[in-house]
Amino acid sequence: MRNCSISKNLQIVPGGLEDYNQLSHFHYRDSRPGPVASIFTLKSDGTLRDIQPETPIGVIVYSMASPVLEMRNVATDHFFAGLDRGTQLALVNQNVRRISRVIIESRFRGMGLASRLVRETMPHVNVPIIEAVAVMGWVNPFLERAGMTAYPAKQPLRTVQLIEAFSLLGVEAEQLIDPQKVQQKLGRLTPTETEFIERAIKRFLKSHGRRRDMVPGLERTRYILTRLTARPTYYIWFNPERRFADAS
Repeated sequence: MRNCSISKNLQIVPGGLEDYNQLSHFHYRDSRPGPVASIFTLKSDGTLRDIQPETPIGVIVYSMASPVLEMRNVATDHFFAGLDRGTQLALVNQNVRRISRVIIESRFRGMGLASRLVRETMPHVNVPIIEAVAVMGWVNPFLERAGMTAYPAKQPLRTVQLIEAFSLLGVEAEQLIDPQKVQQKLGRLTPTETEFIERAIKRFLKSHGRRRDMVPGLERTRYILTRLTARPTYYIWFNPERRFADAS
């Protein structure tokens, strides 16, 4: 299926929790999003064979935003900072919505549909700011392709040092999402290289409690990569058609 032949036969329409529930098992989070503000779904226009018009192919969920988020303050030049909690909450509720889920049914991934869902629905939420926080946005930057601006969180020094150590051994950042391949690479290192990466790993795990004594192997590699790739990136989009509302 080619993007050009499928996407033109798909339409974005207002949706509901029933659409999300049909696709939720395709998302890495099991918990439900909430509190939900609005939902849009991607469905067939009725011209595609083997796809019923009522069957959701993709879904995006917009939720109410957290009243306090440090990267939001950075992105908005502290527009929401320095207020009492009640005023801050009212201001955020009037001006901000958060993208809490974007799910595409597995058969239709790789066609740019996630970016399309974000790009085409953001203006219809009717608030000045749309934001999102993605743990691995650097791996799949579909939010940036949809027009959002990324604000990566700062990495701890020990994280940067271990990523650099892996890179020196030929394991680049984009490969750190596959524990088995990384473990295979570690198993092929020379004794000198093994000693080098073990020092870097022990330094990284020093503050991880009982995990610092994990024995080398796939389980330890999986744990390390989970921590290395858990780098949240904040995304924001300013609606050019909506002005900020005050909390009065």
